[in-house]
Amino acid sequence: MSVETERVIAKIEVVKDFAEVFPNEVPGLPPTREMELSIDLVPSAGSVLVAPYRMAPAELVELKSQLEELLEKQLVRPSVSPWGALVLLVKKKDGDSRLCVDYQQLNKLTIKNKYPLPQIDDLMDQLKGASVFSKIDLRSGYHQIRVKEGDIPKTAFKTRYGYYEYVVMPFGVTNTPTMLMDYMNKIFRPFLDKFVVVFIDDILTYSRTPEEHGEHLRLVLEILKAKQLYAKLLKCEFWLEEVKFLGHVILAEGIVVDPAKVHSVLQWELPRTVTDIQSFVGLAGYYSRFIEGFSKIVAPLT
Repeated sequence: MSVETERVIAKIEVVKDFAEVFPNEVPGLPPTREMELSIDLVPSAGSVLVAPYRMAPAELVELKSQLEELLEKQLVRPSVSPWGALVLLVKKKDGDSRLCVDYQQLNKLTIKNKYPLPQIDDLMDQLKGASVFSKIDLRSGYHQIRVKEGDIPKTAFKTRYGYYEYVVMPFGVTNTPTMLMDYMNKIFRPFLDKFVVVFIDDILTYSRTPEEHGEHLRLVLEILKAKQLYAKLLKCEFWLEEVKFLGHVILAEGIVVDPAKVHSVLQWELPRTVTDIQSFVGLAGYYSRFIEGFSKIVAPLT
C-alpha cells in the first residue's frame, strides 16, 4: 500500500481500522471460496479455437507486459486446452490498454444462469429514510472468485506468446455478473433490506444516523476482511450526505435522477430505426418511476 493511500485511509473514521481491505492491487490468487464459477455447456457442444489476429509491435509489447503481470499474480496459467479465444487490447478512457478476451463463441455454447439481477426500483425503495451513506467498489471484482477446476480449460486464449487460461473469473464470460451477484448476496444476506444494498460488485451502506452508520460500516468491512475481498479506494466514498448510485442521486430528502444521465437522454440522437427506438425507450425506461404515465407515453413507440 502506498504512503498516500495510508494517509487517506487514516483520516476516515471506521475505515482506518480496515486498511488491508484497500490494497493498491489485488494480492493474487483469491482463496478457495464456497462458490466458484461453473461453465456448463449445452448438449453436444465441442471446443472452439479461434486464431489470434496480428498485432502492431507496440501492442505486442503491451500484451507481453500484461501477460507477465497476470502470470505473476497467478490469475492465469499456461494451458494445453483445445479451447482458444481471441485476445484484444482495448483502449480505456485514460489512454491505457486493457487485455480483453473475446468469449463470444464460448458464450454461445454456455447454459445461461437464471439467477435474477435485482430490479433497480426495488433497491432504491430500501433507502427511504437514510441520511448517511458509504459506497464501496470491489477492485477487479471478477478476479476475486475462482473458476471451477474442471472448467478452467474453457477460458483458454491463444496469443503469440503461448496458450493461457484463467484461474479466476475473466471479464466477458457469460454468467460472471450473476455469479458475483449471487456470492455477494450470500455473504451480506444478514444485512440486506436493513442497511446494505449490493449490485454486482458495488456495495452501498445506508443509515439513518451517523452513530448507526459507524456500526453498519464496521460490519460491512468486517465481512470484506473475513472473506479476503478487496476494494478500490479511489472508487469508494464514505460518510456522505448524498451519493450517486446506479444512475441515481440519493439523499435524505429522497431519490432523484443523476443529472449526468439526464444530459445523456437529452443529447440522444434522433432515432431513425426500430433498433434506435428500442434503445432509447430502454434508456428512458430506466427512469420510468420519475415519469408519470410513462407506459402510455411510449406505447406508440413499442
